[in-house]
This record gives sequence, structure tokens and C-alpha cells, in this order.
Amino acid sequence: MTADITQPTSETRGSRLLATLLRQDVILLGVLIVMVVFFTAMNPLFFSRFAFANILQDWAPVMLLAIGQTYVIITGGIDLSVGSTLGLSGVAAAMTIRSLNEGGTAATTTIAVGVVVALATGLAVGLVNGLLITRAKLAPFIATLATMGAAAGLTLVLTGGVQIAGGPAEVIRLGNTQYLNLLTIPLIVVLAVLVVGWLTLSFTRFGRWTYAVGSNGFAARGAGINVERHLLKVYMLAGLMAGLAGLFVYFRLGSGSPTSGQGQELAAIAAAVIGGTSLAGGIGRMSGTVLGALITTAVLSGLILIGVAPNWQQVVIGVLIAVAVGVQQINVRTRRGAGRG
Repeated sequence: MTADITQPTSETRGSRLLATLLRQDVILLGVLIVMVVFFTAMNPLFFSRFAFANILQDWAPVMLLAIGQTYVIITGGIDLSVGSTLGLSGVAAAMTIRSLNEGGTAATTTIAVGVVVALATGLAVGLVNGLLITRAKLAPFIATLATMGAAAGLTLVLTGGVQIAGGPAEVIRLGNTQYLNLLTIPLIVVLAVLVVGWLTLSFTRFGRWTYAVGSNGFAARGAGINVERHLLKVYMLAGLMAGLAGLFVYFRLGSGSPTSGQGQELAAIAAAVIGGTSLAGGIGRMSGTVLGALITTAVLSGLILIGVAPNWQQVVIGVLIAVAVGVQQINVRTRRGAGRG
């Protein structure tokens, strides 16, 4: 008598993977709900339309940075420069718009040129990061640490450490006018970018190659993937997202602040890691990053509402990252133990 052995089908494996992802997202959603209940109990203003609108405004730039960070971390890298790039891009846009506005250029043209300058600045920093990693063969941590310092220093040199104002009134209106008492134009753009980022990561060759590079770079090369070129594109994507985030922060504030990006790289990393993106590479999903970004911004906003000093925000983000990485390591060891069993 022979025993029938049923091999797991790809459909079964896919169903298990989907179930795992859904379970992780449900857990994150549960954490978010618990946080909302806690902060509302501490300060009822947290559960109000005004507070929710502010959280979404804070979430938008973090989400943009986290989109790029998710791609980067999935490849097995890290981008520490996105916060400084955000600040530099916002200042570059502010200086350009102020100069054109003082010269009498029409507001529409002025803002359009500012948009191009901000995005080009972000792309340029991303390009430098990519070249340092793929051509100079620097580790992502070292390369982006260097550009983080360079971008932050250049921002201070350009501004003298003061905010850059003087743009047309349309800048403030563009960044703060609400539709349906909630949505601003930057937030609508962020939602659209998020959908494109999710579709690209989940259903396109670019997304598949991103996972392949992070899972096993040698195998990816053997499969015909130009790993260096792909990494260059991924870091340029992260830079572009940082440039767009800097532009939207400028639109919201009405001025370019040299400190607007401080700590934002940690918030973006926290959003991705809390959402399940593995710092080891090869694992991550955009739905988790969305929830991670919401959790991160909700925590920071909630702390302010209950009277915690802003200086503690970076401490809290650091703790969140440590906890998220710790949970990932426990899950990895648990899966390995189950596999041996």
C-alpha cells in the first residue's frame, strides 16, 4: 500500500500568503484603532474632524517618503537622505518662486517652475545616491548618510538658517484649501501617487524586479536583471518622492523652512518597517506601509495633543522602529522553527 502525498499547489501557497498579509494588516488596523481610542480618552479633541484633517496633512509627506523608502528597503537598502532632501527641495522651490514672484512673473508660471525645481532637486539627490551605491560601491547606509549631511548643509547655506517666504498668495491657497472639509490638492495628489506606487510594486515588472533584487541579488543577475540600473531607478524614485514631499510642505506652510525635513527620514523608515517591510530586503507591501504611516503620524499628533513635548517625538519614533524590527525577528525565528518541525 502506498500513501497518497498531496503536494501543495501554487493556489494553496498563494492563499496562505494572502491570508498572512491580511492578518498582518488586520493587526495593524487594530493597533491604529486602539491608539485612536487611547488618545481620544486622553483628549477628546483627538477624535474630531479638525484633528483628523491635521493628521492627514501630516501623513501626506510621511506617506510620500515612505513610498520611496518601501521600494528602497525591499531592495535591501536604506535611504537616510530623504528628510534632508525634503528640506532642500522645499527651500529650492521657495527661493525660485520668491525670485520669480518679485520679478513680476505670473503666479501660475511661478508655481509651475517651482514644482519643476523641487522635483528636479529630489531626483538629483536620488541620482547621486544611486551612483554612489552602484558605481562607487558604497553601502547604502554610508552613501545616503553622506548625502543627508550634504543636503542639510546646503539647505542651511542657501537659507542662512532662516525661512524663505515671499511667494504669491496662491501658494497658501494651493496647499490649504479643503474640499469636502477634508481633502486638499496635495493630499489628493498623494493618494493618486500611492495608488500608482501600489500598482507598480504589486503588478508590474518593476515591482517584481524590486523584490528579486532584495531577495537575492546574485540570482537576480542570473535571471538577466540589470541590478545596478534597477537600484539607480529605485533611489531616484525615493528622491523624487522626497522632492514632492518638500514641495507640499512648502505649499502648506507658505515658506521654505531649512528644518522642515528634520527627522522625517526616521518617520518614513518607521512607517515602512511597522508596515511589515523587512530591513533584510525582499519583503514588503504598500498596504502595510499606509497603515504604518497612519500609526506613526497618529502617535506623533496624539502626543502633542496630550501635552508631550515635541522633543520626545524622535525618541518615540526610535522606539517604534525598534519594536517593529523586534517583532519581525520573532516572526522569522518562529517561521524557521515551524519549518524545522
